Amino acid sequence: MNDDFAIEFYQKMRQAVTGRLTRDAKRRKDAESRANSKPFEKGRDPLTAGASLDGLLNQFSWETELAQAELFVNWAEIVGELNAANSAPETLDKNALLVRCKSTAWATQLRLMSPDILKRINEKYSTLQIENLKFVGPDAPTWKKGKFSVPGRGPRDTYG
Repeated sequence: MNDDFAIEFYQKMRQAVTGRLTRDAKRRKDAESRANSKPFEKGRDPLTAGASLDGLLNQFSWETELAQAELFVNWAEIVGELNAANSAPETLDKNALLVRCKSTAWATQLRLMSPDILKRINEKYSTLQIENLKFVGPDAPTWKKGKFSVPGRGPRDTYG
């Protein structure tokens, strides 16, 4: 009896320090759980697919990723068809949504509408907690070719 206490105490202390069980302790724990299992006890009923999917979403915290994907897909419902044809959400980072527009004029137009757009987004997707909207125009062309660059004036010094 005394040896069992010492072994159990050692295993609990080792688990507390290392965060894992020894092979023997794990084997005993699995054997105990199988020995106490009964076929018709509570919690052994089959689950529906929807309930198990909800459990997975909660377990891995995928709700925000799904809400973000839904926002990106339903962008036209929030800003309207014409605005959605000329803009698209690009990234959601630190509660700020970056929206890429086809031109700077469209970016300016959507910037003027940003309080209304932000209100609609937070009503429909409150779990995302978006605080800022950033509307940007298209990327400017770059003169860099390849993965290496040389400091200096670059191609401008060949123009005359």
